Amino acid sequence: MGIGERLPLTGIRVADFSWVGAGPFMTKPLADHGAEVVKVESRARTDVIRNMHPFRDGVPGVNRSGYFANRNSSKRSICLNLQTGRGRALALDLIARSDVVVNNFTPGTMDRFGLGYDHAREVRPDVVYLDMPMQGNVGPHYRHRGYGLSIGALSGFYGLCGYPNRPPVGTGTNYPDHVPNPLHGAIAILAALHRRNRTGEGCRIELAQIESTINAVGPAIVAAGVGQHVNRRGNRDDLYAPNGVYPCRGTDEWCAISVGTDEQWQVLIECIDQTGDLRRESLRTAQGRRDNADQLDQLIAEATRRLDAHELTAMLVEHDIAAARVASAHDVLYDDQQLRARHHWVVLDHPEMGPSVYDNLPYTLSRTPGRLRGPAPLLGADTHDVCTQLLGMSQDDYDKALQEGAVG
Repeated sequence: MGIGERLPLTGIRVADFSWVGAGPFMTKPLADHGAEVVKVESRARTDVIRNMHPFRDGVPGVNRSGYFANRNSSKRSICLNLQTGRGRALALDLIARSDVVVNNFTPGTMDRFGLGYDHAREVRPDVVYLDMPMQGNVGPHYRHRGYGLSIGALSGFYGLCGYPNRPPVGTGTNYPDHVPNPLHGAIAILAALHRRNRTGEGCRIELAQIESTINAVGPAIVAAGVGQHVNRRGNRDDLYAPNGVYPCRGTDEWCAISVGTDEQWQVLIECIDQTGDLRRESLRTAQGRRDNADQLDQLIAEATRRLDAHELTAMLVEHDIAAARVASAHDVLYDDQQLRARHHWVVLDHPEMGPSVYDNLPYTLSRTPGRLRGPAPLLGADTHDVCTQLLGMSQDDYDKALQEGAVG
């Protein structure tokens, strides 16, 4: 078999009981790299993001959410009713045939269904079992439920986002669901599988999402630990000045500019100063620029608002100054030549939405690169095949389970 033909996680099966953001986004790269990820869902209580905007063509439906589709490529979907004995038995049977089990329910939920780690280990001794509780499985707050917004607030992350004289603004999306928690979880699973290959032993992984998110504000935690007052700073930076987003000519046109050295500061002045106002500031050192950042930002804004954002960006980058025009979603999708050259956007034919745009993998393994192996599944699309082919149910038993509402 040649390089690139075999995906690195081929042969690994994941019983994915997770839902909403962090869990499904964590199992996505596993699926895109060859793992058979079986997403366990419910028709009575569908995954929250199946009902989140945006919907294809503006038409709502559990199979039409772009948000859900983008985070669940390459997976299979089965519907089990875990409120029924047969549904729980089928879920445990799936666990027995899986290498990895993932859930992000409130602590104790899987145990009440008879699907907790101890139950899983009885039927699959070498299972890698990952819990993603909000605040861990022990402690006075272990039963508190929450989502990305709650985690971002509790971890101190959102407290650092915004301007010092205004309320926190957060990040515009649930950053904990999209970056620290799914990535930490995926790496933990890979490490556990690697360990199992060496020792034959499975393990239980507890990823407390608030603790994982705190990693994103590490410098602030360290500063607070040595007695410094830490607060929102807008775009201020200890090393770069000026460092901000400045208006350009036209409607809602902006350019982000970051100056790291005194030499770059002089070049910036030469590039944008048309009135001489900035030249009078030209003798300021980096410390002086940081101390007078508000005044400097106003002068730079007066200069940049006369300039075209595309032309300004190209000019500054040519002179080795970090700069970028603020792009819209439309720009990123249709006009970004770098993303186009890297084949970042992939069109997959979804069974209900038709041809739909997906993010490609943002990294490539040299010997075993992953790929989007298929669009997001329809709700319960694989229930019959998984039950009858993988779990060995007869057609009669499946029909009975269907009539009982145990499967769907």
